[in-house]
Amino acid sequence: MANITAKMVAELREMTGLGMMECKKALVEVEGDLKKAEELLRIKSGNKASKMAGRTAAEGVVVVAISADKKTGAMVEVNCETDFVAKDSGFVAFATSIADAIVVNPSATIENIAELKVASGETVEEIRKATVAKLGENMSVRRFVRYSTEGELAAYLHGSKIGVLVDLNGGDDALGKDIAMHIAAAKPKALDAAGVDAALIETERRVASERAKEAGKPAEMIEKIVEGTVNKFLKEITLLSQVFIKAEDGKQSIEQLLKSKSATINGFTLYVVGEGIEKKVVDYAAEVAAAAKV
Repeated sequence: MANITAKMVAELREMTGLGMMECKKALVEVEGDLKKAEELLRIKSGNKASKMAGRTAAEGVVVVAISADKKTGAMVEVNCETDFVAKDSGFVAFATSIADAIVVNPSATIENIAELKVASGETVEEIRKATVAKLGENMSVRRFVRYSTEGELAAYLHGSKIGVLVDLNGGDDALGKDIAMHIAAAKPKALDAAGVDAALIETERRVASERAKEAGKPAEMIEKIVEGTVNKFLKEITLLSQVFIKAEDGKQSIEQLLKSKSATINGFTLYVVGEGIEKKVVDYAAEVAAAAKV
């Protein structure tokens, strides 16, 4: 058996961009021949992305790209498996290239995103597979939104985990940033009551009714209690009704703020990385114990 040194592993990693353990295994398999190991890894890495497709990718980044005139923009969430990879410059560059490509491609959809060409001329899928092979994790383009407006777009990123894109008429850059920051903090469900899912309202109405009944409220009061509860709920989850997080008097609503600036909001999108994805809970103690028995 050939003596596989750390220097050999490091050299193979430099040649292929793959993980340390993969490189070491390849060197062992070909008895230390660097060229054969490189060829072996290149053959294996071609299937690597598909083998990882079943692994949960609930970490990742949200990135935003906006045209110079602020009329067109895109926000995309790209997922990976660990926060460590989410911080990798190569992974972030991959996500950013997708957002840039969506801005200049109005026909982009989540269904055809894999075939979309980025600035380098490569497709999203080609870059994804190369990035998977290099970083050793499953990754996917989960969702994106593209805006084209007669107004102006404003954005805010809280680190790389929360992203907001706002379509605004009137106001200025400072207002746009303030509104986007407010959305990131307050997380409204819709612009106004008309945009709230009817099923969500009905659930709130039903819960309020049952609570009133359990509290022994008279039948003639229950409907008023329910309506009051639902109205309060809508005020809390709709952007225009929310109290602006930077309001000096603690009372000014977003709607009032916009009116004072002669501005209106056409729409907004809020992304939180991994929102709604069921993450696998790993019992590391059990894994270590099991490994110790091998």
